[in-house]
Amino acid sequence: MPKEKTSIDYVMEKASGPHFSGLRSPTATATSTAFSDANAPRQPFVIGVSGGTASGKTTVCDMIIQQLHDHRVVLVNQDSFYRGLTTEELKRVHEYNFDHPDAFDTEQLLDCIEKLKDGQSVQVPIYDFKRHQRSSNSFRQVNASDVIILEGILVFHDQCVRNLMNMKIFVDTDADVRLARRIRRDTVERGRDVSSVLEQYAKFVKPAFDGFVLPSKKYADVIIPRGGENHVAIDLIVQHLRTKLGQHDLCKIYPNAYVIQSTFQVVEHGLGHLPFTEKQVITPTASVYTGVDFCKKLCGVSIVRSGESMENALRACCKGIKIGKILIHRDGDNGKHLIYEKLPKDISERHVLLLDPVLATGNSANHAIELLIQKGVPESHIIFLNLISAPEGIHCVCKRFPSLKIVTSEIDVALNGEFRVIPGMGEFGDRYFGTDD
Repeated sequence: MPKEKTSIDYVMEKASGPHFSGLRSPTATATSTAFSDANAPRQPFVIGVSGGTASGKTTVCDMIIQQLHDHRVVLVNQDSFYRGLTTEELKRVHEYNFDHPDAFDTEQLLDCIEKLKDGQSVQVPIYDFKRHQRSSNSFRQVNASDVIILEGILVFHDQCVRNLMNMKIFVDTDADVRLARRIRRDTVERGRDVSSVLEQYAKFVKPAFDGFVLPSKKYADVIIPRGGENHVAIDLIVQHLRTKLGQHDLCKIYPNAYVIQSTFQVVEHGLGHLPFTEKQVITPTASVYTGVDFCKKLCGVSIVRSGESMENALRACCKGIKIGKILIHRDGDNGKHLIYEKLPKDISERHVLLLDPVLATGNSANHAIELLIQKGVPESHIIFLNLISAPEGIHCVCKRFPSLKIVTSEIDVALNGEFRVIPGMGEFGDRYFGTDD
């Protein structure tokens, strides 16, 4: 059990002895109670790094790998998947366009990345740039890893390849700098003379960049000007990667589930998911400050009674906010018996922060969400805020409502035989309101 659970406007004392919290579900089976995603394969994080020839892609990749030294990271180069030239193509090698998408074996590249994502080891071909052939008897063994970096000028060109990526980086470097680097690389490493390099650049490389590489820039999530010289951009990328690698595996399955860091407040983090507009204000010193203005139509809805423990924190963040109530019978009927509801009349026009500190089986949460949707609230306008979740509850709610967002501070181990969260922290409402034995 974690040393401390993130709270909202109070600090809960750690429970002693066997404590459970959650919902009782008589229709659930013993198999479902034993459910745990602990044995599910861990999906690696796939990064695509593209950019023009000699833009500094490999340097950026090396810097990311160096900073992620405490994780398993592998680099797969698109250049390894060049097709070997035929006898006829070798006779006219100076007329062959190595910067065209057809120069690569994209199907084999796809197969390689898919196997790595599934946790399998692969053999990556070794391409000889002097002979323009693949090595027939040697391969590079690449094992399953936490992070896969796929680097190449055209890795964003094919949609199937793009769909395998969790992050896409485009390295943007001045054309003159790239040409100078290419001349140095091809003459030193690939045995070509300057004249042939310039001829190839003018005839194939630049047209391919303008026709294929540059248009793929629009697919990038991050654009790095100056390549490896941009240490700030690379540091930010590594920081983001560390956050992603450290998050709960369920957040990788469900992009609408968020586990906040222990230093954050659940309500404040939830507000960060609301739409906003820029707003300029005049400060007391007559300066113009540009800030953000949250959506005007907002309300909270607490699932009685433990959800009421979160209302003070919501009011502290949003003065005068309207708060509705939903009471659902939780014992003996899957949490589906609605006892009472009192909601703002215009709730269909509002974004709703649904409050309940514990998500166990997800039955009560699902019923409350269904009620809000019946009242006209769009699913995407609901943010479910809680403190502790069970994996079963995350699966239950996220699968049923993929457009809704869940913000929690902890995903515990599982549910016990009585469908209560373990380790848990006791009956939340009793502990908060002081009505426990």
